[in-house]
Amino acid sequence: MNLTNELAKERNREAAERTLMAWIRTCLSLISFGFGLDKIIGAIEASRFEGSSHAHFSVRLISIGFVLTGILAMAAATRQHRKVLRRLKQDDFVYLDSPSISMATAMALTMIGLVALVLLIAGGVSTS
Repeated sequence: MNLTNELAKERNREAAERTLMAWIRTCLSLISFGFGLDKIIGAIEASRFEGSSHAHFSVRLISIGFVLTGILAMAAATRQHRKVLRRLKQDDFVYLDSPSISMATAMALTMIGLVALVLLIAGGVSTS
């Protein structure tokens, strides 16, 4: 057992822990934002005693997108973290390039943004 290698593995393990904690914060933010958005819009509509069911459906769709993205990203981050820890336990650790959870999350948020844009434009056209 080489002390230098073991210390490097420990640094990598700690880096993996920090990465997982960052993903937890990111996913919690996505889930909270989606849930909060739906509840806030629901409360506003309830207080006005009027409102478009199309608008409420649009907000609910976007909210579900945020929550689902947060859940899926957290599942992927947890799985990736476990794989990294398993590989670090091996004596013959080899770096493996894996799919980017960040890129997948960014793409999901881009899609949510595009859906939101279309819904906003469609809502603006129908109310004119």
